[in-house]
Amino acid sequence: MHHQKGIAMRRKLARQMTVALVVCCGAVTILAQDVQYNYDRDAEFSVYKTYQWVERSHVQGNELVDKDIRRAIDGQLSQKGLQRVESSGDLHIQYLTAVDREKQVDAWTMGPRWSGMARANTSTIDVGTLIVNVYDPARKQLIWRGSARKSLDLKKDPDKNYKNLEKAVAKLLRHFPPNSKK
Repeated sequence: MHHQKGIAMRRKLARQMTVALVVCCGAVTILAQDVQYNYDRDAEFSVYKTYQWVERSHVQGNELVDKDIRRAIDGQLSQKGLQRVESSGDLHIQYLTAVDREKQVDAWTMGPRWSGMARANTSTIDVGTLIVNVYDPARKQLIWRGSARKSLDLKKDPDKNYKNLEKAVAKLLRHFPPNSKK
């Protein structure tokens, strides 16, 4: 009887560990696709027609990645009717990037559903963050800021990485300009 109680307790602990690990894995996945933005509710976004890049924001000396990020952002802003100019833009655009290393946990059970042993592997993944700042130079104020976080696979084909970048920028700039409700 005492032996059966011990087995039942071990199985219960294994189930709890598995549930906790699965929840952790889900949290990592959600963070890897996170898009956030905020804006100045007093700004009248409909009056902006042109933009220019300010403060070159090289990706740690990688001019190819810098060019790709600018191309992806330019493409989205162009679709929104904004024209890029070299000077005297209605808006000033700047981007920032960061790459963080995070732990990823992969969990599974062995044996019948919820009655087997729980196993877990951990690995480190790179998570990239892209922040886009939009300034109104006439007001000398930040009027929109958005960020996108996504897990990265830096070993992928550069064309696939660029397509992923385009998707992330499209998702981020879907919220620009905001629908002002004045």
